[in-house]
Amino acid sequence: MFGYIKVAVAVPRLKVADCIYNKQEIVSIILEAAEKKVKILTFPELCITAYTCADLFFQSPLLAAAEKALAEIAEETKALDMLISIGVPVSADNQTFNCAALLYKGKILGLVPKTLLPNYSEFYEERWFASADDLIREEVTFTGQVVPIGSDLIFSAEGIPLLKVGVEICEDLWGSIPPSSYLSLYGATVILNPSASNELAAKPGYRHQLVAQQSSRCLCAYAYSSAGIGESTQDTVFSGHSLIYENGVLLGESQSFSRENQLIYADVDLELLTSERRKHTTYMSELTKTSAQRFYREIKFPMAEAELGEFCRPITAKPFTPADDASLNKRCHDIFMIQTVGLARRMEHTHAKTLVIGISGGLDSTLALLVCVKACDFLGVPRDHVLGITMPGFGTTDRTYQNAIQLMKSLGISTREIPIRDAALQHFKDIGHDPSLHDITYENTQARERTQILMDISNQTGGIVVGTGDLSELALGWATYNGDHMSMYGVNAGIPKTLVRVLVNWVATSGKLPQKASSILLDVLDTPVSPELLPPDENGNINQKTEDLVGPYELHDFFLYQIIRFGFSPAKVLFLAEQVFGNAYSREILLKWLKNFYRRFFMQQFKRSCLPDGPKVGTLCLSPRSDWRMPTDASNRVWMEEVEKL
Repeated sequence: MFGYIKVAVAVPRLKVADCIYNKQEIVSIILEAAEKKVKILTFPELCITAYTCADLFFQSPLLAAAEKALAEIAEETKALDMLISIGVPVSADNQTFNCAALLYKGKILGLVPKTLLPNYSEFYEERWFASADDLIREEVTFTGQVVPIGSDLIFSAEGIPLLKVGVEICEDLWGSIPPSSYLSLYGATVILNPSASNELAAKPGYRHQLVAQQSSRCLCAYAYSSAGIGESTQDTVFSGHSLIYENGVLLGESQSFSRENQLIYADVDLELLTSERRKHTTYMSELTKTSAQRFYREIKFPMAEAELGEFCRPITAKPFTPADDASLNKRCHDIFMIQTVGLARRMEHTHAKTLVIGISGGLDSTLALLVCVKACDFLGVPRDHVLGITMPGFGTTDRTYQNAIQLMKSLGISTREIPIRDAALQHFKDIGHDPSLHDITYENTQARERTQILMDISNQTGGIVVGTGDLSELALGWATYNGDHMSMYGVNAGIPKTLVRVLVNWVATSGKLPQKASSILLDVLDTPVSPELLPPDENGNINQKTEDLVGPYELHDFFLYQIIRFGFSPAKVLFLAEQVFGNAYSREILLKWLKNFYRRFFMQQFKRSCLPDGPKVGTLCLSPRSDWRMPTDASNRVWMEEVEKL
């Protein structure tokens, strides 16, 4: 469903060279996985015998017992719709190979031998095993079945076109060019790695790096299952540290040094991986090189899509902000510096004497002002080069006005106050508009008057106008064309509203500002988001709350990420939204705002097609010079019809 497939790694309790005991533990985990609706399951390297059998691999009774145990596992699991990878030694071509056997409904689909055999430090694999490169035949008879064997196998589910499974074993990943690099280029979206990686101080971190980076390079899901503590012997200790990564993101991790069987599973998004591969047009470029060309045999099996069961995948309601404090602090610092350096470079290049910015007391202009101040500090010029202009209009409240005035004063910038009421009324008179009619003309007149003032003052002072609009507003078209839509550099253009809030809070609590400034920032954060273009209510409070009109920004930012970053369908976006917002919003409310997002996003592209420059700060940007090139007059019919069906 929606391109998800449940992938699992298992760490069984094992006894060295006891194939009967090991088979029982393996089967028990397989049955547990079936209850969880797992579709792809991998066990550790040589799990039927245990990895540490050493010279016992020369013993025919052990090899025969392993083959018999695998046949019994196949028989006992033939009713399960699950692809299972089990580590087993296999004799062929007068040699023994360290293999992963891929089982499906009682049949061995193929045997994948290990290619790179470690023969250093505590490892002596070349003593017992041959490399996949030493194979002569392409088929062997094993457990009474004629089975394909080789490192050139890719396993394809006939009913799930995006599911193609490749296998590499332990040391294969540690090589300079792992087999999974080629397997992925030739279509594998899920890589299984049955491993026996012994534990050393600091090795878990390195293991994380290896798996994370390979899953990123290959744009794949990577399931890494490692030997557990029962295989510890002599000088080596195993912990069972196992991982599931998807394109560099950790989806699941086992507990190290557990005495119990472990099953770790996650829902891998095959559609996401395929989307990423399509976008990264350099991904397939390696195949033009003769050295990268390979020939793979496609082994098909009749798995079809089925129910997911319990959805098991980390999904955040705030995809633009990290969850943990350490990462959040680093991310905020990096983004703030990207904004700062981008603006400072523009200021240097244009020889701007001032940074002209309209200050409303709202979130966006507050963040832009902080960036302006930091840019002056970065360049070593006085902060009075920032010219903050507050322009009270018909909807300005005392709260936002006072916050704007006090914030500019506390930051030590140059300030001006230019009310726009009289100018707007004169304009209404000139064009014959009734000021009591609070329509879009009434609102946009004020936005354009403010922009005209900023532009003219920038000419007066030899400066540039710094834009304040954010990524969420650009997505929804919530900006007045040639009004607040326009500037000479838009510092917030790559930052969604939810992240604007986080950045302002980060600056407020960083301890780098005077206490007065920090207190104002916290009050700005507590102020409802509003363009303040309509008169206040009878109590003088904000009478025009943006989120009441266009919808909650937390939803729109979530929609924006899933739709533009990954190209997901409306049905999938709704499914994901229900997973994270189901307790806060009903399905009907989610659909209402999802429909509104699609409607506004398509209708307002003309504003994004002529955006001013602004720094790209993350993986998603709507600038026509960067991530998003959309026809201005494209129809939204395909998307809206699906939303209506939902």
